[in-house]
Amino acid sequence: MEFKNNVEAVAALNKAYHKLTQEIQKQIYGQEQVIREVLMAIFSQGHCLLVGVPGLAKTLLVNTIAQSLGLKYKRIQFTPDLMPSDIIGTEILDETRHFKFIKGPLFANIILADEINRTPPKTQAALLEAMQEKVITAAGHSYRLEEPFFVLATQNPIEQEGTYPLPEAQLDRFMFNIQLDYPSVAEEIDIVRNTTTGKQIELNKVLDREEILFYQQLVRKVPVNDHVLDYAVRLATKTRPGSELAHDLAKQYLQWGAGPRASQYLILGAKTHAVLNGKYSPDIEDVQAVAKPILRHRIVKNYKAEAERITVEHIIDALIES
Repeated sequence: MEFKNNVEAVAALNKAYHKLTQEIQKQIYGQEQVIREVLMAIFSQGHCLLVGVPGLAKTLLVNTIAQSLGLKYKRIQFTPDLMPSDIIGTEILDETRHFKFIKGPLFANIILADEINRTPPKTQAALLEAMQEKVITAAGHSYRLEEPFFVLATQNPIEQEGTYPLPEAQLDRFMFNIQLDYPSVAEEIDIVRNTTTGKQIELNKVLDREEILFYQQLVRKVPVNDHVLDYAVRLATKTRPGSELAHDLAKQYLQWGAGPRASQYLILGAKTHAVLNGKYSPDIEDVQAVAKPILRHRIVKNYKAEAERITVEHIIDALIES
């Protein structure tokens, strides 16, 4: 892709983003904030954890986005008996008595890891290593995953029996923790009206692989003022109970706070939020706009917070207001 300058490139990305949103909303009714955050993660080269009760179109959302972006999409249903080789791939002996590597479902651009907390830690770790390194190692050989590579993992918050919750260190590898809520009455009427008629919806490809890679690099090149960098780092630091800058609520209600990866994602998310809204550099409002999905799975409440029913969102709101 060729543009005369970054101003033209930002305008093109902004236009493509709005067209992409319109295309996705042909099939997904409501959930505007969720769609926005998932697309921000894709352009930021990040991964998402989607938390919501069954039936909120998590699988359909990922499938729709993959079609609109013209990317290879694979869905992996995580179960208690799933092994690392089931997602990475395995070696078999072919007709010529040579070992041949058969690639697993991780070799795609968009991966839906359905109910990631249903599978044992060994298989979770295999997925998370691929997310971090974008490389898979099998039988002593390394295989690089094709970019863009994006993992959207889902968790069911109400059925916790027989699950293996992700440790905080592994949760930290997800850029966003996106909470899905029930649709409004008006949105649910639209959903029921449009999904009970047998009507077929045709989706058009808005961007291709090369365009996505170009826009991902464009986001990385967006300049950030020092005062915005300072704000993002201080916001993350305020969540750490032992820090000099710790907020009073953090000292009182948090066991530990967000690490440096949170600061990195706050800036990267702010860059993407700014560009998708047609701006050429992020400001403090852009950092605040992405703070909740970035911080909510990186700060851990203590027993006092649980006893007094203090939510993570309440703490993040107080940090932003301060």
